[in-house]
Amino acid sequence: MSTSPPPEERAKADAEERAQEQAEQAALPYKWDQTIKDLDITINIDAKYKGKDLDVKISRNALKVGIKGQDPFLDGELPHAIRVDESTWTLTSTGSGKEISIHLDKANQMEWWPHVVTSAPKIDTSKIQPENSKLGDLDGETRGMVEKMMFDQRQKEQGKPTSDEQKKQDILDQFKKQHPEMDFSNAKMG
Repeated sequence: MSTSPPPEERAKADAEERAQEQAEQAALPYKWDQTIKDLDITINIDAKYKGKDLDVKISRNALKVGIKGQDPFLDGELPHAIRVDESTWTLTSTGSGKEISIHLDKANQMEWWPHVVTSAPKIDTSKIQPENSKLGDLDGETRGMVEKMMFDQRQKEQGKPTSDEQKKQDILDQFKKQHPEMDFSNAKMG
């Protein structure tokens, strides 16, 4: 039976993963944030550019954002489909330049995205803390169901057992401890 590392080692590994993840995300030419329902991207550009200088294409499964004649800031497949009619982009002036803001409305509003485009470094979606205000609006039973669905989805994405599968495994492990004389080497979990 495999043993998990002590909590302090796990916390150190988590901190290292988080630091690496933050460094990878900081190196991207854009910043992004998401809720369970949508995703927002911001890109800072020089103040001299106008809307007509930009090359922005938002489609159901892909996104391209750039300045005409230059390498795009973002160009690739989206990890999941979006609702194009509900997705928008704007160009606004900031104190030091201009900012391209892209708002993507997720088609499936029950999943976290590990990245904006599939070619970008992933974030660990299992570490996302849902906004309490949104989940708090749900009644206890619905909220529990949503949190379980989100947990199960994250587990599946990582190839780990869902909460129900884990529960079965925990019951079996408990039974094995109580009955060390029994041989479970050929047992199949169904």
